[in-house]
Formats: sequence, structure tokens, C-alpha cells
Amino acid sequence: MIDAGAELDPVHPMEPPPPPHRPDGLTTAEVAERVARGEVNDVPVRSSRSLTEIVRANVLTRFNLIIGVLWVIMLFVAPIQDSLFGFVIVANTGIGIIQEWRAKKTLDSLAVIGEAKPTVRRDGAAAEISTHEIVLGDVIELGPGDKVVVDGVVAEADSLEVDESLLTGEADPVLKRPGDPVMSGSFVVAGGGAFTATKVGREAYAAQLAEEASRFTLVHSELRSGISTILKYVTWMMVPTAIGLIISQLVVKDNNFKDSVARTVGGIVPMIPEGLVLLTSVAFAIGVVRLGRKQCLVQELPAIEGLARVDVVCLDKTGTLTEGGMDVTEVRPLNGSDEAYVEEVLRAFGASDPRPNASLQAIIDAYPQREEAAWTVTDAMPFSSARKYSGAAFAEADGTASAWLLGAPDVLLSEDDTTLAEIEQLNQQGLRVLLLARVQGDDLDAPGAAAGAAPTALVVLEQRLRPDAGDTLAYFADQNVATKVISGDNAVSVGAVAGKLGLAGAENTLDARRLPTDPDEMATAMEQNAVFGRVTPQQKRDMVAALQSRGHTVAMTGDGVNDVLALKDADIGVSMGSGSEATRAVAQIVLLNNSFATLPSVVAEGRRVIGNITRVATLFLTKTVYSVLLAILVVCTQVEYPFLPRHLTLLSTLTIGVPAFFLALAPNKERAQPHFVRRVMRYAIPSGVIAATATFTTYLVARHHYSGPGALDAETSAATLTLFLVSMWVLAIIARPYTWWRIGLVAAMGLGFLIVLVVPWLQDFFALKLVGTTMPWTAVAIAVAAAALLEFVWRWVGRRFGM
Repeated sequence: MIDAGAELDPVHPMEPPPPPHRPDGLTTAEVAERVARGEVNDVPVRSSRSLTEIVRANVLTRFNLIIGVLWVIMLFVAPIQDSLFGFVIVANTGIGIIQEWRAKKTLDSLAVIGEAKPTVRRDGAAAEISTHEIVLGDVIELGPGDKVVVDGVVAEADSLEVDESLLTGEADPVLKRPGDPVMSGSFVVAGGGAFTATKVGREAYAAQLAEEASRFTLVHSELRSGISTILKYVTWMMVPTAIGLIISQLVVKDNNFKDSVARTVGGIVPMIPEGLVLLTSVAFAIGVVRLGRKQCLVQELPAIEGLARVDVVCLDKTGTLTEGGMDVTEVRPLNGSDEAYVEEVLRAFGASDPRPNASLQAIIDAYPQREEAAWTVTDAMPFSSARKYSGAAFAEADGTASAWLLGAPDVLLSEDDTTLAEIEQLNQQGLRVLLLARVQGDDLDAPGAAAGAAPTALVVLEQRLRPDAGDTLAYFADQNVATKVISGDNAVSVGAVAGKLGLAGAENTLDARRLPTDPDEMATAMEQNAVFGRVTPQQKRDMVAALQSRGHTVAMTGDGVNDVLALKDADIGVSMGSGSEATRAVAQIVLLNNSFATLPSVVAEGRRVIGNITRVATLFLTKTVYSVLLAILVVCTQVEYPFLPRHLTLLSTLTIGVPAFFLALAPNKERAQPHFVRRVMRYAIPSGVIAATATFTTYLVARHHYSGPGALDAETSAATLTLFLVSMWVLAIIARPYTWWRIGLVAAMGLGFLIVLVVPWLQDFFALKLVGTTMPWTAVAIAVAAAALLEFVWRWVGRRFGM
């Protein structure tokens, strides 16, 4: 975490005074000169690991080191077939590198699409450029929702309010005036202006922030941390067990040295679940590629997993359930106002804001500015989500001065105003209503200006519903994910829109101004209602915290600056690609196609990854458990280890490696469950114990059955048959529920082992040959008994603890 405390004071006593403001910006020659001097914002924003880091992460692992050493030993002391496990690891690691490299390219290309494009003045003209093209002294324009991409000093300010909460933790916007510093990582919540860049590149705070915000990472994931925990315990078990096995096979038993080494290595290698980490990385990487094809930028890989665990989704209506645009359907004059005069006011209002929001843009579209404006704007107050209204003052065509407010009727009108009943009826139809009110005098900032404003007209707007929003809401309802619509608009109006889209509980609306401040009471209100209106940015943050206090995993979607605080605090923040730069910066997932309908794909991808990795982890850890237990039994009974590396390589490939790859990438719609380690070990430990017990029983019986030359090979073959059949039954359980391809997969693995048993050269290659009929059928009978016990244990664990 970056400590902002000491570094965020932009005005250091020893620093030079701020540069003089140049309204036209730098010239092309000056830009070239600064680039030549290196005064450019050239910090590379890493959206993924480099190829070197990918190779290092996949190759230089603890278990690869162990296996590599054992592989080299085996190449010297045993036939090549006992070294196959090394080639398998090389192939698996190569697959992991290739898959993550594909994910890197996808992530990098999407990051370019979603990159912020600040507006910079050069040679007297404004143009959008990439952040890495900004040079020292550039004049950068700011508007609502824009992120400050480098450090600088305000040069122009028009009611400019900047939110620095991402830097300081203070939620209240800061009013900026010319000469005030602005820090990269903050963003504009109201007003506009321009600032001069004073720090670029690695000197700017943005360089550190971007590195933290958009790094390709696999940390902070229950799945990854759970696997790390498992591997830690495996290491602790493996080391003493391996030492005991080495002593047993090399010292106690007077065997051929090379054969003893081979069997010792054969006992150590299967203890290592080397493919589990690799398979998890591959599953995550493929998830990124799949979502990338759907124009979904995953800025942090655990977000795929996190959204799959979400049980509450908080939606901002505007831009999520509705499209960005709106249409003016009606203007209703109030108190005898002249309709033509009202239209002139609205026409002038449209010219007062160079960066109109969706509501004002609808008014501009309905009442476009004439070529020669009859009214002149003398003052303007941009819309603020905290105020719920905007304002403008004009010099009318006849020279008369007037000032106006445009915003939420229930904020500008008193609670007993009769007009509210009329507005309520419109809201119940899902329409959005703005009130145009005239301020007494011409001072917009006068105390009580809003309270004393005279209602003049109602502007009725109709929002454009997203055609796919209804299906998405239905998907979440079907998946038992609660949906909460949180909006700054009127609660009844928002509820009507949600009702049109089929949101369950849309009739349960609550005005956030009546929301209790006590966190526990707020959490109760959040659970009981589905639609919330007139929500302030700080309330959105409090609502997320209240839900989290009840144990909910919360996702927050949004596209406006008023959503940033909640997006930052939610477990998963989801931003629209067309949203403000600030929301895209703090969100873990950015929907570049601006389609809320992409979210089910992200949820499905997360559930696929979590559900499938949980399944295949059971396969890997079952092998680890039976390998450790077999080694312990061998040490305790002072017998030869029953297997050579080639035997366990064959078993691992057919019962774990190949099936796990397909199962990890299969469709899976199971809802993600917590406690990954506990859930996996509940099944892996009894399965491994049963497999080891059955296998060692067969081995001991075979030792009494066979004698003479070649007895050890016959004993190994019988034990291998039992272990394969028990492992296949574990695979058959994990592959459920069966589909045609799952049945085919299990059958193909069984057929592969059968081919090894019947083809002579494969028998010799893998040193597997069943001798006689009594012992092979005994091995089968023991495996059948073990399979029945497996079924009983799995069913009991499922009933006792839940699947």
C-alpha cells in the first residue's frame, strides 16, 4: 500500500512557484523540446506481467525445483520411462506459460481500449491524447468525472470541486481555485477548469497509483490463498516422509542401488501436487481470454472469482438499467408561466454548461441553441450529486437579469407543496421529472437561494431502458443473488423503471433521506427493500458497508463520479467503459461494451473456475494423501516401495492430469462456496486413505502370493491395478453429474490403461504385467470394496457437511 501521507503535500516549501498560466497551452516545438529532455509522462502502465515474469513464475517454483533435481537423478540411474514425470512437468509448464501469455495479450489490448484520454491544449487547440504523451507544462482541461492524471496547479476554475478521497480518505469534495494544487489520482465531481502539469512521469503520484490499480495479479484470492495453505502443509508432510523413505529404501533394504533410488523417487514424486497451481493459473488465464472476447476488461484476476461469490449486487440505475440518453417528453408550465418563455429559459440553460449531463443533454436536444443567442450566460453553477440541482444566471434579450435552478423537485420544493402529488404520478410511470425554478434576485450562491426559488415549470424526461437489463436481472434472481437498485433519482420513479424490467421487490422503495444512520438499522433496511432513491455518494458507501457487516459479499456497478466511493469499498467494483475515468480507475472489472448484460458471463466464468478447481484439487490432493500414506506404511513395514516412477506417471496422467485439464475448463454453474481448503480436504483425506489402504493391502497379499524371480514386478502390477481402479472411481465421482463427454472422458482413461495391459511393448515399457488370474482378480475385488467404501464416505460427508 502506498503511503500518501508524506508525499501528497504538493506545495513543498523548497519547491519553485507555480508556472504562469498559458491559456493556449504549449506549442508543438515546446512539446518536442520537453520530450527530448525526458520531461514526459512516460511511466509504463503495466496491465499485466511481462513475459520474463510469466516464465519465472511458472518455472521457478518450489516443487519444480524438487522435481527437477529428482528428474536429473533419474536420468542417470534408471531407464527413460522412469523419467517421464519430468517431461510431463516441462509440457505442463509450457502450457501454463502459453496460456498466461495469451491472457496477457488480451489484457494489454483491452487496457489500451479503456485507457483514459485527457484533453490537452496545444497550439491554442484542445485535443485528446494518451496519458503517456503529456509533458511538463501541458495545460489539461477538466470536467465532471475526469481524473487528474498528473500532478499540477489549477489555472482555471469554474465551480471546480475535486474529490481527493482516493488519496486522503476524506469524502468531502474540495473546492479548487486558481493556484491551488491538484494531485493525480483525484477526480472532478462538479464544475470544470484546467490545470498546468507540474510533475509527470515517475515524479507524479499517478505513476504509483496506476501501478497499483491495474496490475495483473493473482493475490487476494481465497482460491489462491487456499491452495498456498494446502501446499504449505504438503511440504511439511513431504519432507519427513521422504527422508524416512530414503533411509528405508537405501539403508535398511539391501537392494540394487539404482533400483532403490528409482523406487525412492517413485515414492516422493507423487506427493507433490505440482499440477494444481499450474492448472489454477491456466483456468484463470483462460477466463481472462474468454471475458476479453466479450469486451470485459478484468483489471484484477481475483475479480472473476470474487464476483462469483457475490450474493448482493448494487446497481446504479442510470447507465446500468437505463441507457445514457434521455428524451424530453413534456414541459408543464407552473403558476401561469408562459410556455414560450419557459422554452427560452431551457434553451439558454443548455448553453450554460460546456459539459452537460444526460438530463441537460436531453433538454439541449429538445431545445437547441439558435445561431445568434438572444440570452447571455452571466453565471453558472454545475450540477452536483450532493445538491441535486444546477443553476445559471442570464442577461435576457431585453437586458433583464434572471437566475434559475434546475433539479430534483423534492429537493427544491417544500414537503407540503401540492405540485409534489402531480410529480408523484409521473414518477409512478417511470418518468423522470426536473423542476425549473426562478431564484429571487440573480445570486445563485445566496444563502437560501434554493428554498426561496419560485417553481416555474416541470420538465418530464423519459429514460431509455437497456433492452438486455431485464434478462440480466432475471439471471441474478435465478442465481439467488439479491439485486439492490441505488440511485440519486426519485425512489418511486426508480422503482417504476425497475418494475418495468421485472425486478423482484421493485415495489419496496425507500427514500434514502429517511434511511436510518445506525449501521445495523441501515443493514436491516437494505435487506428489506430493493430500490433506494435520493441516495448521496456518502450514503452509497455506507450502504455497501452495512451490507458487508451482515456477511454479504457485495458488488457495486456504476459509471458516474458519484459511484466511485462505493465502487472502491465494495468487494467487487464494476464500471461501464463509457463511465468516468475515476470509476474505471477504481473498478476491478470494466465493461468496455457498456453492457450490463455482460455481468452474467463474468459470474459464470468465476463459478466455472471456482467449482472446477475445487473438483480437480480433490483429485490432486487425493494423490498426495495416498502417496504420503503409502510411503509411511512402507517405512513402518520395511518393505520395498511398490512403485517405480513410470507406474505413478501413468496413473497420474490417466486419473488426474488429462481428466483434470478437461474438467477444469468445463462449464460449471454451481454457486461458489466459501472455505475452499476445508471443503477439498473433507473429500481428499478419506479418499486418499481408502486408496492407500486398498493398494497396500493388495501389495501385502501379493507379496505372500508371489515368490521367486520377478515376484516384485508381479506384486507391483497387482498393486498398480488396485490403485488405478480406486483412483478411477474417485475420478468417476468427481466427474458427476454425467454428460456424454464426461462419460467418454472416464471411459477413455480406462481404455488407455487397458491398452497398456494388453499391448506387449507397452507392458515392457511400463513394467506392468499381470501374472496369473488369482491375484489380478483379488486386486479387482479389493478395488471394488474400496469403491463401495468411497461411495459411502462421499455420501456421508455430503450429508454431514454439505457438498
